[in-house]
Amino acid sequence: MSALHEGSAVNHRPPPARWSAEQMQASLATALAHWDGHSALWVFGYGSLIWKPEFGFEAREPARVHGYHRRLCLRSVLYRGTQECPGIVAGLDRGGSCVGMAYRIGAAQVPDVFRQLWEREMFLGSYRPTWVRVRLRAGGQAEALAFVVRRDAHNYCGGLAEDEIVEVLTRACGTRGSSLEYLQRTVAALREAGLRDPHFERLAHKAERRAAAR
Repeated sequence: MSALHEGSAVNHRPPPARWSAEQMQASLATALAHWDGHSALWVFGYGSLIWKPEFGFEAREPARVHGYHRRLCLRSVLYRGTQECPGIVAGLDRGGSCVGMAYRIGAAQVPDVFRQLWEREMFLGSYRPTWVRVRLRAGGQAEALAFVVRRDAHNYCGGLAEDEIVEVLTRACGTRGSSLEYLQRTVAALREAGLRDPHFERLAHKAERRAAAR
């Protein structure tokens, strides 16, 4: 059985329950346990956070993190797909390196911004919030919060072959648009920032050609 069919079988099970308010609060408290309450904090965005952050920030700067790479490896059955035709979105998976956008959040905004981030990213518990060292393009380094994918998550699909990913991209669409649009916007936002992801660009090109041929 192919990885695509395996992933589809997984997604025909009842979807996982949303995290409770208590789970969300406990996870957020753990992530902020080291914060002194007075310093600005950084957040590293590698997918939709690049082109749709939806939170206030003091500054944003292109950055690179080592030890992780951007990967289309999470099934989406709401925003970019459905339960019957799951979509796919990016996760930060271990290995390699990743360019993205680092956001500096002022201390006064940290509680509200991080609560918003948890509501947006952590409602299914698919990520492990992790503090990573990022290299800022302007120079220097910063410790930033990144949402690293959990390989044991219900919707993790890192075993898909490239052709299977392309097929998902050409078919899946959810409440916020298609999986292909998600990929296209990520590629475009990276380019606008002077950054490149050759793998994502290749996937977008292949999916666009396949969609146009139908």
